[in-house]
Amino acid sequence: MEDFNKENKYLRAKERVEHLRKFYNNLTSYILVISFLAIINYWSNEWRYMWFLWAAFGWGIGVIFHAIGVFHLNPFFGPGWEERKIREFMEKDRQEGRWE
Repeated sequence: MEDFNKENKYLRAKERVEHLRKFYNNLTSYILVISFLAIINYWSNEWRYMWFLWAAFGWGIGVIFHAIGVFHLNPFFGPGWEERKIREFMEKDRQEGRWE
């Protein structure tokens, strides 16, 4: 049983590292591409119309939501939320006599 727990922890940690790697790849791509678009924007019209900000804004929203998911920053469904709700429902059922 101990080996199963170790393997389970290893797999969860490996999955977490994979999510982090994907987020950092996304963030790096965002910085590089938006910087490149800003340079093109400057060369083409010297900031008279900063069209690259539309791409930065749209992709930036995606990066923010990606970070919220990877770093568990969601205040409503953060880590442990499922566990707390399960315990809450089990306690409610126990008090109503459904488990006895």
